[in-house]
Amino acid sequence: MKNKFLLISYNFHPELTGIGKYNGEMIHWLAEAGYDCTVVTAYPYYPYWKIQEPYFKKRFGYSTENEQFLSGGRITTHRCPMYVPAKPSGLKRILLDFTFLLSSFFKIVSLLPNYRFDTVFVVAPSFHFGLLGIIYKKLKKSKFIYHIQDLQIEAARDLNLIKSKKAVEFLFTIEDYIFSKADIISSISPGMISRIEQKARRTVQSLPNWTDTQLFYPITDKEDLRREFGFKEHERIILYSGAIGEKQGLEYIIQAAQEFRNQLAVKFIICGSGPYKNILQAMAKNLSLQNIVFLPLQPFDKFNQFLNLADIHLVIQKATASDLVMPSKVTTILAVGGLAVITANEGSSLHTLVQEHNMGILVPAEDQQALNDGIKQALSLQNSHIAENARTYAERNLSIDKIMQSFVSTMQERQPA
Repeated sequence: MKNKFLLISYNFHPELTGIGKYNGEMIHWLAEAGYDCTVVTAYPYYPYWKIQEPYFKKRFGYSTENEQFLSGGRITTHRCPMYVPAKPSGLKRILLDFTFLLSSFFKIVSLLPNYRFDTVFVVAPSFHFGLLGIIYKKLKKSKFIYHIQDLQIEAARDLNLIKSKKAVEFLFTIEDYIFSKADIISSISPGMISRIEQKARRTVQSLPNWTDTQLFYPITDKEDLRREFGFKEHERIILYSGAIGEKQGLEYIIQAAQEFRNQLAVKFIICGSGPYKNILQAMAKNLSLQNIVFLPLQPFDKFNQFLNLADIHLVIQKATASDLVMPSKVTTILAVGGLAVITANEGSSLHTLVQEHNMGILVPAEDQQALNDGIKQALSLQNSHIAENARTYAERNLSIDKIMQSFVSTMQERQPA
């Protein structure tokens, strides 16, 4: 009898970045292993903040997709309507979360008479989607796994998106209730696990973000790559690729480009989509910067080549997010053997990991001069050993097969409470 697995999250394949990428790869891996997987999700919108084609015309209703695998596994994807703001704010994000909570609730209710899933896997954010997992567990006696990719309440509080102390306390009360009802709580980094264990007062399992080291690997011939993407052979490429939002602090890249404006061979690329992109473009225009290029998210079949184009990768985030969010872009940078300049404060899980394995250049978060100096260090020194360490770490620790096999063993050992 096939294991039946239900994923609840508003991010899923074909989103190429962030949580949707990992949800899609996890479900595909389980289906290849013979699982009967059902996904309750939204229409793909991230990181563009707009429903993507060919789904746009369907966005106001429900739809279902099916995929069969030679293993006997399958994926049934139920997409639910959800409000997606073109320019997300605190209030609009709350509305986004609420509309998916409501529409996915009705979809889950419709599945109750004919389906009993062995495992219900709920991904936060949004944190209160865990309530859907509790409802299904109570009605069908399923195992409920609560997986935390982002400490959403802390992030909203620390970034001043929610200013009311009573509102924050109320949200923590709901979260604590979800913790008490989950059979397994999991998260992605040692720092986040430690913080969640303090709040939940129980053990939290590790389910780190992974990478496919077969799809993402180093390419040594940089000259051909430069020509392919329209750059000159002698130019040094400094790349940020990922979501473009307020919590990253990407304005520091604009200021760094201004610092290097007279070094004509040094080019900055900001690649991706998000609500903050227009602001960054306006900043670059106001400063008359000619050494910075904005590009859209690159096609998946070209992404390995694109990442290898860079001499230096930038991993930028604000100090308040240093242990709330583990940047998903880090895993692919490590896989391609990229030299990364990373803003992470001492004591954060990202800082500890990178320092322990010597696989990046660390600089304090929200420190413009430190970032500029880190880029200068990356440009001037021989750093091939750091790139080699990055690739070695990815091969040994970030394989999706190793991570998922370990987690499936944990999942099968634990019985529903």
